[in-house]
Amino acid sequence: MTKILIIEDEKNLARFVELELQHEDYQTKIESNGRSGLNEALNNEYDLILLDLMLPELSGMEVARRLREVKNTPIIIMTARDSIIDRVSGFDHGADDYIVKPFAIEELLARIRALLRRIKIENTITKKEDNNLLVFKDLMIDKDDGIVRRGNEVINLTKREYDLLLILMENIGIPLARDILLEKVWGFDSGAGTNVVDVYIRYLRNKIDRPNTTSYIQTVRGIGYTINDGK
Repeated sequence: MTKILIIEDEKNLARFVELELQHEDYQTKIESNGRSGLNEALNNEYDLILLDLMLPELSGMEVARRLREVKNTPIIIMTARDSIIDRVSGFDHGADDYIVKPFAIEELLARIRALLRRIKIENTITKKEDNNLLVFKDLMIDKDDGIVRRGNEVINLTKREYDLLLILMENIGIPLARDILLEKVWGFDSGAGTNVVDVYIRYLRNKIDRPNTTSYIQTVRGIGYTINDGK
């Protein structure tokens, strides 16, 4: 369930917003001053924070600033201060959106949905990029387009070379036996012609390695091969 923290000292408004959010199946908590609100936001995980600016003990701007030093929790400022300077300052202190009091609850709910949707999309893209980009030092495989780079140089590989490097990069630091590599890349049964793995490892080293440097593809005596720095 989506968790929303409301940091608002106007009790009637805070309770009204809370009831509307709960009606939309959000889980909520109210804090009525800036210091307790900041502590709650820092010590617990929330999907979104609704933050008033004019708060006792600690201003909303200061809450946003301190929170942004350690967390990226989305923040919507809701305040009666509607000048351009206030809006700009709010965004500069880390707010993701800004709504001026008095506001229609439908607008606030729409802004919440839009912000949560945007964060979800961004997280999905980031996760996709993380899952499809394999990196070891300056060697990189982009699984989305099948491109291999070392530094700024694109390395052209055959399909077998690419598949062999891919499984090594997916298991960095883990020694993989020749028969396992043979089965994964060529689909051969264990023990059948494992010397073909040695041949293709040599092909890869010739394309990937730099002169007078340790090969990224290390031989593990009695087992097979692994991606490692040799240290």
